[in-house]
This record gives sequence, C-alpha cells and structure tokens, in this order.
Amino acid sequence: MKTENHTGELQFLLFGLSDDPELQLFLFGLFSRYLATTLGNMLIILTTSSDTHLHTPMYFFLCKLSFVDICFISTTVPKMLVNIQTHNKDISYRECLTQVYFSNMFAGTGKILLTLMAYDRFVAICYPLNYTVIMNTWPCGFLVLLSWIIILCVFLIHILLMKHLSFSINTEISHFCCQLAPLFKVARSNTFINNIFMYLMTALLGVLPIVGILFPYVQIVSTLMRMSSIVRKYKALSTCGYHLGVVTLFYRTAVVVYLSSAMTHSSQGSTLAVGMYTVVTPMLNCFMYSLRNKDVKDALGKLLSRGL
Repeated sequence: MKTENHTGELQFLLFGLSDDPELQLFLFGLFSRYLATTLGNMLIILTTSSDTHLHTPMYFFLCKLSFVDICFISTTVPKMLVNIQTHNKDISYRECLTQVYFSNMFAGTGKILLTLMAYDRFVAICYPLNYTVIMNTWPCGFLVLLSWIIILCVFLIHILLMKHLSFSINTEISHFCCQLAPLFKVARSNTFINNIFMYLMTALLGVLPIVGILFPYVQIVSTLMRMSSIVRKYKALSTCGYHLGVVTLFYRTAVVVYLSSAMTHSSQGSTLAVGMYTVVTPMLNCFMYSLRNKDVKDALGKLLSRGL
C-alpha cells in the first residue's frame, strides 16, 4: 500500500462520521448544543468582565475557563458539521495535526484552570485574611500564563514526534475528529516513543490536576469542621459547590469516554461518547455557573437590562 510522510496531499478519512441516519442526526443535533455552549460562555465572559463586583480571582479563572471551552469545541465541531453537511469524510494531514494540537491543548488547559480554581477556594476559606495578598492580580495572571506555556510545550512535543510518523493515503480514523491514540493505531511506522510520551503526559496531566484539586478540598473540609458558625460553613460550601459540580462533571465524562473507547469495539459508541465530552460538558459548565450562581445571575441581569 502506498504511503506518504506528512505531505500536503495526504488525506485522512474520518470514519466516525458514518452514514447511519441515527448517528448523523445525533451529531448534527450537536450543532444546537454548540451554539448554546458558545453563546453561554461568551455571556459569562462579558458578564464577568463588565461587572466590577465579579473582578475577583474566582471569576477571573472562570472567565478564562469559558474562553478555553469556546476554543475547545471550536477546534472540532465546525469541521465535523461541514463534513456532515457535504457528506465528506476527508481531512488533510495539516488540518488533522492542527486539530490534535489545539483540542488537546485546550482540554489540558481546562484541567489546570480547574486546579487553580480549587487553590483559589482553598486560600479564600483557609486563609481569608491573607486572600487579597496571596490571590492578587499578578499571581493569578502568572499562574494562567504558566499553565498555557506548560501545555503549549507538552503538545508541541507531541506534534514534533508525530511529524516522523508515516501514514497510508486515505487512512480511515474511527472518530469524527483527529486524536492522538487513533492516529497512532493507523500509523505505518513505529509509534513506541509516541505512545510512551502520550501515556506519560496523560498520567501527569491526569493525576497531578486531580491531586491538585483533592488536596485543597481536604484542607477546606478540615477548616470547615473547625468552624462554629453555621452561616460561615454554608457560605463557604456554596462557593465551592459550583466548582465541585464542574470538576465532577468534567472528570466523570472523561472517564466515560476513556472506558467507552477502551472497552467497546463499536466506533459508533465511541463517537457518541466523544461527542458528549466535546460539546455537552463545556455547555453544562457554563450553565452550572450562570444558572446556579446568584452573583453571576444578578450581573447577567444587569448586563441584559443595559443592552435592552
């Protein structure tokens, strides 16, 4: 079989975009969710930016998380919808690498932002008197910038390693978007180093953020147990509830996607799981903060009233 090595003419076939009418209907139904996710997160960004009462570290990180969610779904969904509409499964080699790079980069950045939000709640509850000193503008901006640099470097190494792989022309990929693991499976050259680096980075970017979230919450629970005021306990728990809900949703969906990919041999089942993870999770993230958070709802009401 003829092979090509990262040339501009090399094409992949996204086999996850099957001709099954039910699957096509589900995938195209993601378009409405894509719009809801984009608009919802844009509203959060506008709301937190326009209201001075929300110029706090917690909402600073929330604003950045909303931006990352918009970018994350925009790396895969528009191309998928175009392919469905045109009945075309092709994606070029360069488009595929771009999709791999940015989708993984934004997903990784989202994990780190959730960890930073946990640290923010830890400082606010455990060290309230020093909160404004520890979590001021400069440290928050530096932490976000550092997270971007780390993720950019990690996935740049992934892409550089992939440049040495060769693929057959019109290779079929059992997904509706390009991802690292499916690409390694269809590569015609040795992917041992690629797989080792992928597993290592998956472990680090999976375990470290979880530990970075669990440790602050252990300290938070310990602090809450020493509080005598029920009102203070309730207020502290309410500020953590939104973040815990988003974290639980994010990691639970990620586990479901991983298990569906590892345990099922059905490309349709895997495609459905990845579709839910790609679009539904970012959509629920923004709605959990906007619909359950009183401060965000009040600020959003003011923003809409000014617009009207």
